[in-house]
Amino acid sequence: MARAGEGVPAPGGTEAGALVARAGSRTADAEGAPVETGRAGAAPVRSRRTIDATAAGVRAVNALLAGAERPAELTITDPRGAHALACGLNDEVEVTIEGHVGYYCAGMNQRATVTVHGSAGVGVAENMMSGTVRVRGDASQSAGATAHGGLLVIDGNAGARCGISMKGVDIVVGGDIGHMSAFMGQAGRLVVLGDAGEALGDSLYEARLYVRGRVASLGADCVRKDMRPEHLAELAELLAAAGFDADPAEFTRYGSARELYHFHVDNANAY
Repeated sequence: MARAGEGVPAPGGTEAGALVARAGSRTADAEGAPVETGRAGAAPVRSRRTIDATAAGVRAVNALLAGAERPAELTITDPRGAHALACGLNDEVEVTIEGHVGYYCAGMNQRATVTVHGSAGVGVAENMMSGTVRVRGDASQSAGATAHGGLLVIDGNAGARCGISMKGVDIVVGGDIGHMSAFMGQAGRLVVLGDAGEALGDSLYEARLYVRGRVASLGADCVRKDMRPEHLAELAELLAAAGFDADPAEFTRYGSARELYHFHVDNANAY
């Protein structure tokens, strides 16, 4: 059995093929009927499948998702906090994970829709390029770190450094976020329906932050800004996309004061 957190083998490699073939004997459709997943000469693959992450192993699950015979919809059961599940997806596949996941779930996602019916560990959707990732529970620190695009929705709370170095992603959090969130945020939007921890938006560039609750403190070069009609419209669109029913007028907008873009000795104490 592959251990939780093992990496994804090279596509098309002998080991990957063997793992996918072995996983086939443990794979079932929505009604529980077994189906083949990658053996030579098998019948055409079905568009919807279920695979047990603990029985098959993380490497086999990710190899299935990266292979030519990947299903259009995959349900992953019994993840038991496994790391690096559903990473590096680059197709319009729908992945549903029934349970809690560990580090870096759905990292580097492109085009895929990944839903976690549980909570997620460090770095969920890190470096995501496009697609949608939704966590139905809470997320640990660094959710959406360095992500360039797509939509990350966290129904519960997010830990420290949510959206750190975000580069274009949209992140919507239904609860609270921890300290140093949106640190060095370069582009994208972060929406928080709850409270924000200390040093929100420290060293912020051009990411836009919307917080409905209390902000413990603002980081260096992050300031409160006016909510103009275009921002209310933008926020309403983001809330609707994330499936949250909230009044945009209840939020406060924060952004960069643009005083730390270039180092100046007079500002040395602010860094």
